[in-house]
Amino acid sequence: MLNTLEIKHMDIINNGLGENQNGGYDRIDRWSNDTTTKMAEHYKGILELLGEDGKREGLKETPSRVAKSMQFLTQGYGTDPTEILKSALFHEDYSEMVIVKDIELFSMCEHHMLPFIGKAHVAYIPDGRITGLSKIARVVDAFARRLQVQERLTMQIRDCIEETLKPLGVAVVIEALHLCMVMRGVQKQHSVTTTSAFTGCFLNHEKTREEFIHLIGTKLR
Repeated sequence: MLNTLEIKHMDIINNGLGENQNGGYDRIDRWSNDTTTKMAEHYKGILELLGEDGKREGLKETPSRVAKSMQFLTQGYGTDPTEILKSALFHEDYSEMVIVKDIELFSMCEHHMLPFIGKAHVAYIPDGRITGLSKIARVVDAFARRLQVQERLTMQIRDCIEETLKPLGVAVVIEALHLCMVMRGVQKQHSVTTTSAFTGCFLNHEKTREEFIHLIGTKLR
């Protein structure tokens, strides 16, 4: 297990993955001590307003834990998705559809600050340039780890790939379960929201779009 790194003298330290000697990644939680202290004071006040005793054993460290958790859940604010794609750009004579589907997605609804959880399916058709496949998933994470609405998240992923790779077309579909609908309000436990965004040949050619929709719904293994 890696020890938690507490990095001082920085306003915001984001959580992330540190590459290890075996070529894999270990999770390293990082946070700003100053930010954690300030946020914890607010969460302590919230607990008291809810009628809880913040001094009881089970809640004494809760404000700090929540403060660190929120910095992890919103780490996307300190990440530049464009730079993620640029870090693995390659020239390749390939102009067929590239799909990365079933990308696990965890985000926070900006209206109620409750999670929404689902999958993203992303495709693009290269025009002389490709990017590392893992970078597509990292772009999804970078935008998802912010306060979001699903509609904007879908378009942000699309636009980032479009503007950075300049492909012949981009397609993004997100399917997600929103806990703000499950736990409160309308309380519909099995309602799933689907959003989509297209550019280029996915937008202009129905057969290309239909092929994408068919492939993301097909189990190939």
